[in-house]
Amino acid sequence: MNNVWASLVTALVTALLALLSGSLPATAATNHWFEQFKDDATPDQLLRFLHSMPKGGDLHNHLSGSGHPEWYFDAALAAEERGYRYYTKIQIDDCTFDGGAPAGAPYLLYFHTLDERRWKDLPACLRGEYKPLADLDDKERVAWQQSLVLDKPHEGRDEFFEEHWPRLGALRDNPWLVAEILFKNVEAFGAEGVAYLETQVPFSGFTMPDGEPISPDDVLAIYRERLSRTDAKATGVTVRMQFSVLRFHPEAERLLESTYRLAARHDDVVAVNLVGREDNDKGYPLRFLPTFRELRKQLGGVRLSIHAGEVDEPNSHVRDTLLLGAERIGHGFNLISDPDTMLLMQHGNVMIEINLISNLLLGYVDDYSRHPFPEYLRTGIPVALSTDDRGMWDSTMSDEFFVAVTEFDLSWEEIKQLSRNSLRYAFVEEPLKTELLGHWENRIQLFEQRFRRKGTEMLENARPQYRGFLCRNYSACAPSSD
Repeated sequence: MNNVWASLVTALVTALLALLSGSLPATAATNHWFEQFKDDATPDQLLRFLHSMPKGGDLHNHLSGSGHPEWYFDAALAAEERGYRYYTKIQIDDCTFDGGAPAGAPYLLYFHTLDERRWKDLPACLRGEYKPLADLDDKERVAWQQSLVLDKPHEGRDEFFEEHWPRLGALRDNPWLVAEILFKNVEAFGAEGVAYLETQVPFSGFTMPDGEPISPDDVLAIYRERLSRTDAKATGVTVRMQFSVLRFHPEAERLLESTYRLAARHDDVVAVNLVGREDNDKGYPLRFLPTFRELRKQLGGVRLSIHAGEVDEPNSHVRDTLLLGAERIGHGFNLISDPDTMLLMQHGNVMIEINLISNLLLGYVDDYSRHPFPEYLRTGIPVALSTDDRGMWDSTMSDEFFVAVTEFDLSWEEIKQLSRNSLRYAFVEEPLKTELLGHWENRIQLFEQRFRRKGTEMLENARPQYRGFLCRNYSACAPSSD
Protein backbone atom coordinates (compact mmCIF):
# COMPACT_ATOMS: atom_id res chain seq x y z
CA MET A 1 0.00 0.00 0.00
CA ASN A 2 2.86 2.38 0.82
CA ASN A 3 4.29 1.77 -2.65
CA VAL A 4 0.94 2.68 -4.23
CA TRP A 5 0.75 5.93 -2.30
CA ALA A 6 4.35 6.71 -3.16
CA SER A 7 3.64 6.19 -6.85
CA LEU A 8 0.54 8.38 -6.68
CA VAL A 9 2.42 11.18 -4.96
CA THR A 10 5.22 10.92 -7.50
CA ALA A 11 2.71 11.16 -10.38
CA LEU A 12 1.02 14.20 -8.85
CA VAL A 13 4.33 15.97 -8.28
CA THR A 14 5.41 15.18 -11.85
CA ALA A 15 2.16 16.60 -13.24
CA LEU A 16 2.51 19.74 -11.09
CA LEU A 17 6.06 20.30 -12.28
CA ALA A 18 4.94 19.81 -15.88
CA LEU A 19 2.20 22.39 -15.41
CA LEU A 20 4.63 24.90 -13.92
CA SER A 21 7.17 24.30 -16.66
CA GLY A 22 4.63 24.47 -19.46
CA SER A 23 5.47 20.95 -20.61
CA LEU A 24 2.00 19.37 -20.39
CA PRO A 25 1.00 17.28 -23.39
CA ALA A 26 0.01 19.51 -26.30
CA THR A 27 -3.62 18.36 -26.31
CA ALA A 28 -4.30 19.35 -22.71
CA ALA A 29 -2.52 22.69 -22.95
CA THR A 30 -4.06 23.50 -26.32
CA ASN A 31 -7.58 22.66 -25.26
CA HIS A 32 -7.33 24.86 -22.20
CA TRP A 33 -6.73 28.11 -24.08
CA PHE A 34 -9.26 27.33 -26.81
CA GLU A 35 -11.95 26.24 -24.37
CA GLN A 36 -11.51 29.52 -22.51
CA PHE A 37 -11.71 31.47 -25.77
CA LYS A 38 -14.93 29.67 -26.80
CA ASP A 39 -16.52 30.41 -23.43
CA ASP A 40 -15.72 34.12 -23.60
CA ALA A 41 -15.96 34.88 -27.35
CA THR A 42 -18.78 36.84 -28.94
CA PRO A 43 -20.13 35.46 -32.24
CA ASP A 44 -18.15 38.12 -34.07
CA GLN A 45 -14.92 37.20 -32.28
CA LEU A 46 -15.42 33.51 -33.05
CA LEU A 47 -16.02 34.31 -36.71
CA ARG A 48 -12.92 36.51 -36.83
CA PHE A 49 -10.88 33.73 -35.27
CA LEU A 50 -12.13 31.10 -37.73
CA HIS A 51 -11.71 33.43 -40.68
CA SER A 52 -8.10 34.10 -39.70
CA MET A 53 -7.34 30.43 -39.02
CA PRO A 54 -5.40 28.60 -41.76
CA LYS A 55 -7.62 25.94 -43.32
CA GLY A 56 -7.01 22.94 -45.52
CA GLY A 57 -9.25 22.43 -48.52
CA ASP A 58 -12.79 22.41 -49.82
CA LEU A 59 -13.39 18.99 -51.36
CA HIS A 60 -17.14 19.26 -52.05
CA ASN A 61 -17.77 22.36 -54.09
CA HIS A 62 -20.22 22.81 -56.99
CA LEU A 63 -18.79 25.69 -58.97
CA SER A 64 -22.08 26.82 -60.52
CA GLY A 65 -23.76 27.00 -57.10
CA SER A 66 -20.75 28.56 -55.40
CA GLY A 67 -20.92 31.92 -57.14
CA HIS A 68 -22.41 34.60 -54.92
CA PRO A 69 -25.19 36.43 -56.80
CA GLU A 70 -23.32 39.74 -56.97
CA TRP A 71 -20.43 37.90 -58.64
CA TYR A 72 -22.78 36.51 -61.26
CA PHE A 73 -24.36 39.90 -61.86
CA ASP A 74 -21.04 41.68 -62.34
CA ALA A 75 -19.69 38.89 -64.56
CA ALA A 76 -22.84 38.97 -66.69
CA LEU A 77 -22.44 42.68 -67.38
CA ALA A 78 -18.74 42.30 -68.11
CA ALA A 79 -19.56 39.52 -70.60
CA GLU A 80 -21.00 42.11 -73.00
CA GLU A 81 -17.40 42.77 -74.06
CA ARG A 82 -17.43 39.29 -75.63
CA GLY A 83 -20.82 39.78 -77.24
CA TYR A 84 -22.96 38.10 -74.57
CA ARG A 85 -26.03 40.08 -73.50
CA TYR A 86 -28.54 38.78 -70.97
CA TYR A 87 -32.23 39.31 -70.26
CA THR A 88 -34.18 38.33 -67.15
CA LYS A 89 -37.90 37.94 -66.52
CA ILE A 90 -39.27 40.74 -64.33
CA GLN A 91 -43.03 40.55 -65.02
CA ILE A 92 -45.75 38.09 -66.00
CA ASP A 93 -48.21 39.23 -68.68
CA ASP A 94 -50.21 36.00 -69.04
CA CYS A 95 -48.48 35.05 -72.27
CA THR A 96 -49.45 31.39 -72.09
CA PHE A 97 -51.58 31.92 -75.20
CA ASP A 98 -48.43 33.04 -77.03
CA GLY A 99 -46.26 29.97 -76.67
CA GLY A 100 -45.88 29.62 -72.91
CA ALA A 101 -42.50 29.48 -71.20
CA PRO A 102 -39.11 29.08 -72.89
CA ALA A 103 -37.71 25.58 -72.70
CA GLY A 104 -36.18 24.71 -69.36
CA ALA A 105 -38.17 27.09 -67.17
CA PRO A 106 -41.67 27.10 -65.68
CA TYR A 107 -43.76 30.00 -66.95
CA LEU A 108 -44.52 31.44 -63.50
CA LEU A 109 -40.85 31.93 -62.60
CA TYR A 110 -39.48 35.41 -62.04
CA PHE A 111 -35.85 36.15 -62.93
CA HIS A 112 -35.39 33.36 -65.42
CA THR A 113 -32.32 34.53 -67.39
CA LEU A 114 -31.82 34.20 -71.16
CA ASP A 115 -29.11 35.28 -73.56
CA GLU A 116 -30.03 37.69 -76.33
CA ARG A 117 -30.14 35.02 -79.03
CA ARG A 118 -32.78 32.99 -77.19
CA TRP A 119 -34.66 36.12 -76.14
CA LYS A 120 -35.02 37.20 -79.76
CA ASP A 121 -36.54 33.83 -80.63
CA LEU A 122 -39.43 34.35 -78.19
CA PRO A 123 -42.89 35.51 -79.29
CA ALA A 124 -43.51 39.23 -78.79
CA CYS A 125 -45.59 38.84 -75.62
CA LEU A 126 -42.93 36.74 -73.91
CA ARG A 127 -40.14 39.09 -74.96
CA GLY A 128 -41.98 41.88 -73.18
CA GLU A 129 -41.72 40.05 -69.86
CA TYR A 130 -37.92 40.22 -69.94
CA LYS A 131 -35.57 43.12 -69.35
CA PRO A 132 -31.82 43.42 -70.04
CA LEU A 133 -29.80 42.67 -66.91
CA ALA A 134 -27.79 45.81 -67.61
CA ASP A 135 -30.97 47.92 -67.43
CA LEU A 136 -32.30 46.67 -64.08
CA ASP A 137 -32.85 49.41 -61.53
CA ASP A 138 -31.48 49.01 -57.99
CA LYS A 139 -34.64 47.36 -56.65
CA GLU A 140 -34.79 44.91 -59.55
CA ARG A 141 -31.09 44.09 -59.26
CA VAL A 142 -31.40 43.32 -55.54
CA ALA A 143 -34.47 41.16 -56.19
CA TRP A 144 -32.63 39.26 -58.95
CA GLN A 145 -29.70 38.59 -56.64
CA GLN A 146 -31.92 37.56 -53.73
CA SER A 147 -33.77 35.10 -55.96
CA LEU A 148 -30.55 33.06 -56.14
CA VAL A 149 -30.18 32.72 -52.36
CA LEU A 150 -31.98 30.13 -50.24
CA ASP A 151 -32.91 32.41 -47.36
CA LYS A 152 -36.67 32.16 -46.75
CA PRO A 153 -38.37 29.81 -44.26
CA HIS A 154 -40.64 28.35 -46.95
CA GLU A 155 -37.75 27.60 -49.31
CA GLY A 156 -35.98 24.27 -49.39
CA ARG A 157 -34.82 21.59 -51.74
CA ASP A 158 -37.62 22.12 -54.31
CA GLU A 159 -36.76 25.83 -54.58
CA PHE A 160 -33.08 24.97 -54.88
CA PHE A 161 -33.23 22.06 -57.31
CA GLU A 162 -36.11 23.27 -59.46
CA GLU A 163 -35.85 27.08 -59.56
CA HIS A 164 -32.34 28.33 -58.81
CA TRP A 165 -30.77 26.74 -61.88
CA PRO A 166 -33.34 28.09 -64.39
CA ARG A 167 -32.82 31.53 -62.86
CA LEU A 168 -29.12 31.31 -63.66
CA GLY A 169 -30.20 30.02 -67.05
CA ALA A 170 -27.98 31.10 -69.91
CA LEU A 171 -25.29 32.48 -67.59
CA ARG A 172 -24.11 28.89 -67.22
CA ASP A 173 -23.52 28.58 -70.98
CA ASN A 174 -20.70 31.14 -71.12
CA PRO A 175 -17.31 29.58 -70.24
CA TRP A 176 -15.58 32.92 -69.71
CA LEU A 177 -18.27 33.93 -67.23
CA VAL A 178 -17.98 30.59 -65.39
CA ALA A 179 -14.19 30.96 -65.38
CA GLU A 180 -14.62 34.32 -63.66
CA ILE A 181 -16.84 32.68 -61.02
CA LEU A 182 -14.05 30.14 -60.55
CA PHE A 183 -11.55 32.92 -59.99
CA LYS A 184 -13.83 34.75 -57.56
CA ASN A 185 -14.13 31.54 -55.53
CA VAL A 186 -10.38 31.06 -55.49
CA GLU A 187 -9.88 34.68 -54.46
CA ALA A 188 -12.42 34.45 -51.63
CA PHE A 189 -11.09 31.11 -50.40
CA GLY A 190 -7.55 32.47 -50.36
CA ALA A 191 -8.69 35.43 -48.27
CA GLU A 192 -10.04 33.08 -45.59
CA GLY A 193 -6.99 30.85 -45.45
CA VAL A 194 -8.11 27.91 -47.62
CA ALA A 195 -5.16 26.22 -49.32
CA TYR A 196 -6.82 23.81 -51.76
CA LEU A 197 -10.00 23.73 -53.84
CA GLU A 198 -11.38 20.65 -55.58
CA THR A 199 -14.38 21.96 -57.49
CA GLN A 200 -16.98 20.28 -59.69
CA VAL A 201 -16.86 22.28 -62.91
CA PRO A 202 -19.35 22.31 -65.78
CA PHE A 203 -17.74 21.35 -69.08
CA SER A 204 -20.51 20.77 -71.63
CA GLY A 205 -23.34 22.80 -73.17
CA PHE A 206 -21.27 25.96 -73.62
CA THR A 207 -21.81 28.23 -76.61
CA MET A 208 -20.58 31.38 -78.26
CA PRO A 209 -23.05 34.33 -78.36
CA ASP A 210 -24.29 33.13 -81.76
CA GLY A 211 -24.97 29.63 -80.41
CA GLU A 212 -21.89 27.92 -81.84
CA PRO A 213 -20.89 25.08 -79.46
CA ILE A 214 -17.64 25.23 -77.50
CA SER A 215 -15.94 21.88 -76.94
CA PRO A 216 -15.16 20.57 -73.43
CA ASP A 217 -11.43 20.71 -74.17
CA ASP A 218 -11.74 24.38 -75.13
CA VAL A 219 -13.78 25.06 -71.98
CA LEU A 220 -11.03 23.54 -69.84
CA ALA A 221 -8.47 25.69 -71.65
CA ILE A 222 -10.50 28.79 -70.74
CA TYR A 223 -10.58 27.74 -67.07
CA ARG A 224 -6.85 27.10 -67.06
CA GLU A 225 -6.07 30.42 -68.69
CA ARG A 226 -8.04 32.28 -66.01
CA LEU A 227 -6.28 30.39 -63.22
CA SER A 228 -2.87 31.10 -64.78
CA ARG A 229 -3.20 34.87 -64.40
CA THR A 230 -1.24 36.74 -61.76
CA ASP A 231 -4.26 37.63 -59.62
CA ALA A 232 -5.33 33.97 -59.38
CA LYS A 233 -1.82 32.72 -58.61
CA ALA A 234 -1.44 35.39 -55.91
CA THR A 235 -4.25 33.78 -53.89
CA GLY A 236 -2.00 30.82 -53.06
CA VAL A 237 -4.89 28.39 -53.60
CA THR A 238 -4.18 25.13 -55.44
CA VAL A 239 -7.08 24.10 -57.72
CA ARG A 240 -8.06 20.73 -59.11
CA MET A 241 -11.32 19.90 -60.92
CA GLN A 242 -13.96 17.19 -60.96
CA PHE A 243 -16.49 16.33 -63.66
CA SER A 244 -20.05 15.49 -62.66
CA VAL A 245 -22.82 13.40 -64.22
CA LEU A 246 -26.52 13.94 -63.47
CA ARG A 247 -27.44 10.59 -61.97
CA PHE A 248 -31.11 10.43 -62.98
CA HIS A 249 -30.62 11.56 -66.59
CA PRO A 250 -32.22 9.08 -69.01
CA GLU A 251 -28.84 8.63 -70.73
CA ALA A 252 -26.72 8.84 -67.59
CA GLU A 253 -24.70 5.70 -68.42
CA ARG A 254 -23.65 7.10 -71.80
CA LEU A 255 -22.81 10.45 -70.22
CA LEU A 256 -20.81 8.72 -67.49
CA GLU A 257 -18.74 6.85 -70.06
CA SER A 258 -17.91 9.96 -72.10
CA THR A 259 -17.21 11.99 -68.94
CA TYR A 260 -14.96 9.30 -67.50
CA ARG A 261 -12.95 9.13 -70.72
CA LEU A 262 -12.64 12.91 -70.86
CA ALA A 263 -11.44 13.07 -67.24
CA ALA A 264 -8.82 10.41 -67.97
CA ARG A 265 -7.25 12.72 -70.60
CA HIS A 266 -6.69 15.68 -68.25
CA ASP A 267 -4.32 15.59 -65.29
CA ASP A 268 -5.99 18.49 -63.48
CA VAL A 269 -9.39 16.74 -63.64
CA VAL A 270 -8.90 14.43 -60.67
CA ALA A 271 -12.28 12.74 -60.21
CA VAL A 272 -15.72 11.94 -61.55
CA ASN A 273 -18.85 12.46 -59.45
CA LEU A 274 -22.54 11.53 -59.60
CA VAL A 275 -24.85 14.39 -58.63
CA GLY A 276 -28.54 15.23 -58.46
CA ARG A 277 -31.45 14.62 -56.16
CA GLU A 278 -31.13 11.24 -54.51
CA ASP A 279 -34.84 11.24 -53.70
CA ASN A 280 -35.30 10.70 -57.45
CA ASP A 281 -34.85 6.94 -57.43
CA LYS A 282 -33.92 6.82 -61.12
CA GLY A 283 -30.36 7.67 -60.04
CA TYR A 284 -29.84 4.85 -57.54
CA PRO A 285 -26.12 3.93 -57.19
CA LEU A 286 -26.19 0.32 -58.37
CA ARG A 287 -27.58 1.49 -61.71
CA PHE A 288 -24.00 2.52 -62.54
CA LEU A 289 -22.07 -0.51 -61.27
CA PRO A 290 -21.86 -2.28 -64.68
CA THR A 291 -20.70 0.95 -66.35
CA PHE A 292 -17.96 1.62 -63.80
CA ARG A 293 -16.74 -1.96 -63.97
CA GLU A 294 -16.54 -1.85 -67.75
CA LEU A 295 -14.70 1.49 -67.69
CA ARG A 296 -12.18 0.21 -65.15
CA LYS A 297 -11.32 -2.61 -67.55
CA GLN A 298 -10.16 -0.01 -70.05
CA LEU A 299 -8.93 3.01 -68.08
CA GLY A 300 -7.11 3.73 -64.84
CA GLY A 301 -6.33 6.84 -62.88
CA VAL A 302 -9.88 8.23 -62.60
CA ARG A 303 -10.91 8.60 -58.98
CA LEU A 304 -14.44 8.73 -57.60
CA SER A 305 -15.95 11.11 -55.08
CA ILE A 306 -19.66 10.42 -55.24
CA HIS A 307 -22.74 11.91 -53.60
CA ALA A 308 -24.50 9.35 -51.41
CA GLY A 309 -26.85 9.38 -48.45
CA GLU A 310 -28.15 12.91 -49.10
CA VAL A 311 -31.65 11.83 -48.13
CA ASP A 312 -33.63 11.83 -44.92
CA GLU A 313 -34.84 8.21 -45.02
CA PRO A 314 -32.86 5.00 -44.46
CA ASN A 315 -31.42 3.17 -47.45
CA SER A 316 -28.24 1.40 -48.56
CA HIS A 317 -26.97 4.12 -50.89
CA VAL A 318 -23.71 4.78 -49.01
CA ARG A 319 -22.84 1.07 -48.97
CA ASP A 320 -23.77 0.73 -52.64
CA THR A 321 -21.68 3.79 -53.53
CA LEU A 322 -18.66 2.22 -51.84
CA LEU A 323 -19.24 -0.77 -54.13
CA LEU A 324 -19.03 1.61 -57.11
CA GLY A 325 -15.47 2.37 -56.00
CA ALA A 326 -15.95 5.75 -54.30
CA GLU A 327 -12.99 6.92 -52.22
CA ARG A 328 -14.98 9.81 -50.74
CA ILE A 329 -18.68 10.11 -49.98
CA GLY A 330 -20.49 13.41 -50.49
CA HIS A 331 -22.85 14.18 -47.58
CA GLY A 332 -23.32 10.66 -46.17
CA PHE A 333 -26.20 12.05 -44.14
CA ASN A 334 -28.17 8.84 -43.74
CA LEU A 335 -25.17 6.58 -43.09
CA ILE A 336 -26.22 6.79 -39.44
CA SER A 337 -29.16 4.49 -40.30
CA ASP A 338 -26.87 1.77 -41.72
CA PRO A 339 -24.84 0.45 -38.75
CA ASP A 340 -22.98 -2.26 -40.69
CA THR A 341 -21.64 0.25 -43.23
CA MET A 342 -20.92 2.75 -40.47
CA LEU A 343 -18.82 0.16 -38.66
CA LEU A 344 -17.01 -0.60 -41.91
CA MET A 345 -16.16 3.08 -42.41
CA GLN A 346 -14.90 3.42 -38.84
CA HIS A 347 -12.16 0.98 -39.78
CA GLY A 348 -11.67 2.07 -43.37
CA ASN A 349 -10.10 4.85 -45.37
CA VAL A 350 -13.11 6.50 -47.02
CA MET A 351 -13.89 10.06 -46.02
CA ILE A 352 -17.29 11.77 -45.75
CA GLU A 353 -17.58 15.32 -47.09
CA ILE A 354 -19.78 17.07 -44.50
CA ASN A 355 -21.98 19.98 -45.61
CA LEU A 356 -23.68 21.35 -42.48
CA ILE A 357 -25.24 24.51 -43.91
CA SER A 358 -26.48 22.72 -47.02
CA ASN A 359 -28.12 19.93 -45.03
CA LEU A 360 -30.05 22.43 -42.91
CA LEU A 361 -31.21 24.69 -45.74
CA LEU A 362 -32.31 21.77 -47.91
CA GLY A 363 -34.31 20.32 -45.03
CA TYR A 364 -32.43 17.08 -44.49
CA VAL A 365 -32.25 18.11 -40.84
CA ASP A 366 -34.56 20.53 -39.02
CA ASP A 367 -31.98 21.50 -36.42
CA TYR A 368 -28.38 20.51 -35.81
CA SER A 369 -29.16 18.39 -32.75
CA ARG A 370 -30.26 15.73 -35.23
CA HIS A 371 -27.22 15.90 -37.51
CA PRO A 372 -24.98 12.79 -37.51
CA PHE A 373 -21.73 14.74 -38.00
CA PRO A 374 -20.51 14.55 -34.36
CA GLU A 375 -21.21 10.81 -34.24
CA TYR A 376 -19.09 10.28 -37.35
CA LEU A 377 -16.32 12.58 -36.13
CA ARG A 378 -16.10 11.08 -32.65
CA THR A 379 -16.36 7.42 -33.60
CA GLY A 380 -13.42 7.50 -35.99
CA ILE A 381 -15.04 7.94 -39.41
CA PRO A 382 -12.85 10.33 -41.46
CA VAL A 383 -14.74 13.57 -42.11
CA ALA A 384 -14.02 17.08 -43.38
CA LEU A 385 -16.15 20.19 -43.71
CA SER A 386 -17.05 21.55 -47.14
CA THR A 387 -19.28 24.23 -48.65
CA ASP A 388 -21.34 22.53 -51.39
CA ASP A 389 -23.27 25.40 -53.14
CA ARG A 390 -22.12 28.22 -50.88
CA GLY A 391 -23.16 31.04 -53.20
CA MET A 392 -26.77 29.96 -52.88
CA TRP A 393 -26.42 29.44 -49.10
CA ASP A 394 -24.79 32.90 -48.75
CA SER A 395 -21.99 31.39 -46.69
CA THR A 396 -18.25 30.69 -46.55
CA MET A 397 -15.88 27.93 -45.40
CA SER A 398 -15.34 29.88 -42.17
CA ASP A 399 -19.10 29.76 -41.67
CA GLU A 400 -19.06 25.95 -41.88
CA PHE A 401 -16.46 25.87 -39.09
CA PHE A 402 -18.50 28.42 -37.11
CA VAL A 403 -21.58 26.18 -37.24
CA ALA A 404 -19.55 23.10 -36.29
CA VAL A 405 -17.86 24.81 -33.33
CA THR A 406 -21.05 26.48 -32.11
CA GLU A 407 -23.39 23.52 -32.47
CA PHE A 408 -21.02 20.68 -31.51
CA ASP A 409 -18.50 22.35 -29.18
CA LEU A 410 -15.49 21.23 -31.21
CA SER A 411 -12.14 21.05 -29.52
CA TRP A 412 -9.07 22.65 -31.05
CA GLU A 413 -7.71 19.21 -31.91
CA GLU A 414 -10.95 18.32 -33.71
CA ILE A 415 -10.84 21.56 -35.70
CA LYS A 416 -7.31 20.81 -36.79
CA GLN A 417 -8.21 17.24 -37.68
CA LEU A 418 -10.98 18.46 -39.99
CA SER A 419 -8.58 20.69 -41.90
CA ARG A 420 -5.91 18.02 -41.93
CA ASN A 421 -8.37 15.49 -43.38
CA SER A 422 -9.40 17.91 -46.13
CA LEU A 423 -5.83 17.75 -47.42
CA ARG A 424 -5.01 14.14 -46.55
CA TYR A 425 -8.02 12.88 -48.54
CA ALA A 426 -7.64 15.30 -51.45
CA PHE A 427 -7.10 13.81 -54.90
CA VAL A 428 -4.13 16.04 -55.61
CA GLU A 429 -0.90 14.33 -56.65
CA GLU A 430 1.06 12.91 -53.69
CA PRO A 431 4.20 15.12 -53.75
CA LEU A 432 2.07 18.25 -53.82
CA LYS A 433 -0.25 16.84 -51.13
CA THR A 434 2.77 16.33 -48.87
CA GLU A 435 3.82 19.91 -49.54
CA LEU A 436 0.33 21.28 -48.84
CA LEU A 437 0.07 19.33 -45.59
CA GLY A 438 3.50 20.46 -44.42
CA HIS A 439 2.77 24.08 -45.25
CA TRP A 440 -0.59 23.93 -43.45
CA GLU A 441 0.95 22.32 -40.35
CA ASN A 442 3.49 25.15 -40.15
CA ARG A 443 0.83 27.83 -40.64
CA ILE A 444 -1.57 26.42 -38.07
CA GLN A 445 1.21 26.06 -35.49
CA LEU A 446 2.29 29.67 -35.99
CA PHE A 447 -1.34 30.84 -35.84
CA GLU A 448 -1.88 29.00 -32.55
CA GLN A 449 1.32 30.34 -31.01
CA ARG A 450 0.47 33.88 -32.03
CA PHE A 451 -3.07 33.71 -30.69
CA ARG A 452 -1.98 32.22 -27.38
CA ARG A 453 0.49 35.08 -27.06
CA LYS A 454 -1.77 37.96 -28.14
CA GLY A 455 -5.31 36.68 -27.56
CA THR A 456 -8.26 38.53 -29.07
CA GLU A 457 -6.03 41.51 -29.78
CA MET A 458 -4.87 39.50 -32.78
CA LEU A 459 -8.40 39.54 -34.21
CA GLU A 460 -8.87 43.30 -34.32
CA ASN A 461 -7.66 43.60 -37.91
CA ALA A 462 -9.42 40.46 -39.17
CA ARG A 463 -11.84 41.11 -42.02
CA PRO A 464 -14.31 38.21 -42.23
CA GLN A 465 -16.49 37.78 -45.30
CA TYR A 466 -19.76 38.51 -43.50
CA ARG A 467 -22.53 36.65 -45.31
CA GLY A 468 -26.25 36.30 -44.78
CA PHE A 469 -26.47 32.78 -43.33
CA LEU A 470 -24.54 33.51 -40.15
CA CYS A 471 -26.16 36.91 -39.78
CA ARG A 472 -29.67 35.46 -39.96
CA ASN A 473 -29.02 32.43 -37.79
CA TYR A 474 -26.27 33.42 -35.33
CA SER A 475 -26.23 37.24 -35.29
CA ALA A 476 -22.71 37.25 -36.71
CA CYS A 477 -23.31 40.26 -38.92
CA ALA A 478 -21.15 42.91 -40.51
CA PRO A 479 -20.61 45.83 -38.11
CA SER A 480 -22.76 48.86 -38.76
CA SER A 481 -21.11 51.59 -40.82
CA ASP A 482 -22.53 54.22 -38.46
